[in-house]
Amino acid sequence: MKKNLDLGILISRIAIGGPMLVYGINKLIHGIGFIKDIIVSIGLPSFFANGVFVGEIIAPIMIILGLRIRLAGVVFAINCLTAICLAQRSNIFKLNEFGGWAVELLVIYMLIGLSFLFMGAGKYAVSTNNKWD
Repeated sequence: MKKNLDLGILISRIAIGGPMLVYGINKLIHGIGFIKDIIVSIGLPSFFANGVFVGEIIAPIMIILGLRIRLAGVVFAINCLTAICLAQRSNIFKLNEFGGWAVELLVIYMLIGLSFLFMGAGKYAVSTNNKWD
């Protein structure tokens, strides 16, 4: 069978960007009050909570399209790491009800987002022909 790495990258972009975009749309609809509460509780200004829209709406759209994928992947990974550190820190050393790591989904998202930094978007992508593609 012939390898098609570009198609594999496209599938990964959709598989990671799509579900995260759903999280972001949910926050647009229902608000980010709980995130603001967490941000304020650690002494940061509440407007920092709006960064979730960059990490869960803008970056996933860029990932799906393959637009500035390296930058979008880093932003996406930072968003996931922030979610782990702020909202899921109590679960870092826990297992879920099925015996899996409680934060595994966020870690998978983070690592695949980071992998886009190294892989790029492949040929099935919108491209701006700069170092961040």
